[in-house]
Amino acid sequence: MSDTIEKVKCLIIGSGPAGYTAAIYAARANMKPVLYQGTQPGGQLTTTNEVENFPGYPEGITGPAMMMELQAQAQRFETDVRDGWITKVDFSGDVHKVWVNEEKEIHCDTVIISTGASAKYLGLDSEQKYLKLGGGVSACAVCDGFFYKNQEVVIVGAGDSACEEAHYLSKLCKKVTMLVRRDEFRASKIMAARVQNTENIEILFNTETDEVLGDGQVVTGVRVVNNQTNEKHEIPATGFFVAIGHKPNTDIFKDFLDLDETGYIINAKPGTSKTNVDGVFVSGDAADHVYRQAITAAGTGCMAALDAERYLAAKDASFEVSTSTYN
Repeated sequence: MSDTIEKVKCLIIGSGPAGYTAAIYAARANMKPVLYQGTQPGGQLTTTNEVENFPGYPEGITGPAMMMELQAQAQRFETDVRDGWITKVDFSGDVHKVWVNEEKEIHCDTVIISTGASAKYLGLDSEQKYLKLGGGVSACAVCDGFFYKNQEVVIVGAGDSACEEAHYLSKLCKKVTMLVRRDEFRASKIMAARVQNTENIEILFNTETDEVLGDGQVVTGVRVVNNQTNEKHEIPATGFFVAIGHKPNTDIFKDFLDLDETGYIINAKPGTSKTNVDGVFVSGDAADHVYRQAITAAGTGCMAALDAERYLAAKDASFEVSTSTYN
């Protein structure tokens, strides 16, 4: 092996609740994990202004502050947290090979993938402005809906997830206006019927977002356009939810791992973090297209570290499973 190639017992690709939790468990099990934070250190949660549904924070916490605490906890157990991102992998042989920033080569006994998924947005400048300000744009109704209790909101989307999120918001908000680009839903009939039969959900078909309106700090409304008549009008709203899907950050693994049609990594054995490649495990939103919550991501990060530890113990009799891992 070349002197330029680093040997690592456990490499964690990506940060966020999944990656940092995997690191905490792996470090306590003496796996000496190395974690690369990726292009967005801390993951999607760093774009969330307030987190109130993660256990242990009775007063709530900002997403960036929470990620800093998780990183500090991982480093307390001597996780090697590094800047940089994985640009290439080769899982075809007995040695798992990865490349950092297209330059540095690392050979790994185990790999935990925690690269997450990125929410799709419309791409409007005004949308991105208020998203970055934390002033009323969100891609997660379950995460942020509570902040719009008894208020009026707009949601964009036409699939099952959009219908589910609109229905969730209807239980909290005074009014939900749903924008559907075509003249029909893409959602299943039962999900479409659910929102159509909800009194405080108004559905606007053939309607697209022209502009997210605001006062420079927070959202105050949405200007929409009918794509059949080109007629525009404004809808008062304090929240703008985008539910047009997520893209898992898994492209570099597609030649080696089993992915579904959207790109989510498929668990080789349900109820575990195992992939179709021995010694490679997945946690968080890179595999989860159902829940996509910080707490579920953290849970699968724990699973991935435990599965990796057992894999190492089975492969190398000198590596003992640490009982402290389970405390």
